[in-house]
Amino acid sequence: MRRSLPAVAIAVLTALSLAACGSSNSGPVIDQVHESGVLKVGTEGTYTPFSYQGTDGQLTGYDVDVARAVGDKLGVSVEFTQSPWDSLFAGLEAGRYDLVANQVTVNDERAQRYDLSTPYTVSEGVIVTRVDDTSITSLADLNGKKTAQSATSNWAQVARDAGANVESVEGFVQAITLLKDGRVDATVNDNLAVGEYEKQTGDAEVRVVAETGDTSEQAFAARKDSGLIPDIDKALDELRADGTLAQISEKYFGTDVSSPSTSN
Repeated sequence: MRRSLPAVAIAVLTALSLAACGSSNSGPVIDQVHESGVLKVGTEGTYTPFSYQGTDGQLTGYDVDVARAVGDKLGVSVEFTQSPWDSLFAGLEAGRYDLVANQVTVNDERAQRYDLSTPYTVSEGVIVTRVDDTSITSLADLNGKKTAQSATSNWAQVARDAGANVESVEGFVQAITLLKDGRVDATVNDNLAVGEYEKQTGDAEVRVVAETGDTSEQAFAARKDSGLIPDIDKALDELRADGTLAQISEKYFGTDVSSPSTSN
């Protein structure tokens, strides 16, 4: 048989519950970051040149360096958690990390679900096919074709909107592998990622055949009402003003891709 608690006991338990809810573990994320001195960031670690393992086995890349520079401006260290693209936002929502830094394209759907920072990358979409395939020369030619894309990526939606049948992959390297094996007809991706792949591999089996006509802006993503974005945006503004973003861009791309006026 259940016994009801005395009124005093109920009051004590209620007070304890409220105190727990008001602890740093449940406060605004920005407060937790400053209290712990750590900004937790989710990223792929397999998306060259944005987030990947360097020759020394350490995580590096454009997004990684920008995130670390933001951490420096905030006066905190940055701790990375690696996860496949299609799991990154689930990890964010589950509180495994505070921020996603992985070329998150700004769009209306994401803006409704997440807090997005001001963009720190501007890029364009391109279509990649096998070098001997002449059937695809424009975005319209993807209609009825099969492409390989990360299922929840912006480029997957571009391919679907063009009428392509999208096969889900974990990342760009896997997409290229399927393309070269003849299991898909094309892949749509970021011109910066494709350019880096061509530069690093000299792969003569694939080629860029067309631009999609989409210019995209990439930003950091945080949970809604995290309180993080004003501080992140302030840090990005300072990094843009003092030339740090341009310097990081030059390191990886040989040009400044951090804003529309300098990325062309």
